[in-house]
Amino acid sequence: MPRSHGFIDDMASDLERRRFLKAASAAGLVGLAGCSGGPGGDDGDSDGGEDVPATVGIVYSDGGLGDNSFNDAAQQGLIQAEEEFGIAYDESQPEGTGEFGDFQQRYASSTDPDYDLVSCIGFNQTDALAENAPEFPDQNFMLVDSVVEEDNVASYVFREHEGSFLMGVLAARLTETEFSAGGGSTDPDSTELGFVGGVDSPVIRRFQAGFEAGVAHAADGVEVTTSYVGSYADPSGGQEAALSMYESGADVVYHASGATGVGVFQAAQEEERFALGVDLDQSITEPEFSDVILASMVKRVDTAVYESVSNVIDGEHRGGESIALGLESNGVECVYGDEIGDEVPDEIVTAVSDARDAIIAGDIDVPTETGDA
Repeated sequence: MPRSHGFIDDMASDLERRRFLKAASAAGLVGLAGCSGGPGGDDGDSDGGEDVPATVGIVYSDGGLGDNSFNDAAQQGLIQAEEEFGIAYDESQPEGTGEFGDFQQRYASSTDPDYDLVSCIGFNQTDALAENAPEFPDQNFMLVDSVVEEDNVASYVFREHEGSFLMGVLAARLTETEFSAGGGSTDPDSTELGFVGGVDSPVIRRFQAGFEAGVAHAADGVEVTTSYVGSYADPSGGQEAALSMYESGADVVYHASGATGVGVFQAAQEEERFALGVDLDQSITEPEFSDVILASMVKRVDTAVYESVSNVIDGEHRGGESIALGLESNGVECVYGDEIGDEVPDEIVTAVSDARDAIIAGDIDVPTETGDA
């Protein structure tokens, strides 16, 4: 399996550059959404000029930008579309679930600018969009991580369980091996691994189910301890959960918890163990922890956002469709850490690669629910 990082290096560079340029306007959208015209208020990207092929409004999920994970991945897709097509866009960061519907409505009802696409990031926007989409039948919407069966909604879902299976194989094989790299090491007598989730939901349960199935596939007698923190923006909670796992003997902890995962990385450094990142290559987006991040389960949310914008520009919005992105389409990937990933033993890299091939070939059926491994 390739261990290259070129496109993710570029992604991290773009994220840092654009986060600096847009931080003030993006934060201001929360307060300016009620202004006349579009929700973008003072965001200069929505210029509404004649040369703009599309104007996009995006509503981010819990935790907002700066999570170096899920929301930032979505933003990267928007940035790519801006740079390649010259689109204009506005961003909104709701402060709570109750605001999702309001932001969706304001984009959909805006006439200055008129939004060609409203991107809704995260499964927790499902209920609001299910109400709003029929009310605005001429508005194109896209949704990430859930399905709304309306003719104007393109629903992008991911096979997180497939990518997480690979992380389980990697963690299980390593915990049986005497291995050290960077700031971490394993205890070959360990029979424990950990999983830290953010909000307990079907999406995060798929991460857990795939990880546990990968562990069971790769090793006998290795158990996974699981904890749900209840938030995507609680690093202290993530640290507390992971510390408990490491202190109980876990060599590796995998997280699917947004910014909460920073606490997992802090705990890994403190206990001199290892962690697995999610959504983006977090050895790059969280470089201060690259000495303990073995790999990340990259989830190409950027691809979903970029492709949905491209489709709208081409007049081919996939409304009414559910588009699933898994290993076969590179919608999810195991990306080894930038600092220590190259030190993972070749036989373990081969085991992960073989598992990937077997899943794509249909020889391994990865469960989507816990307890089905």
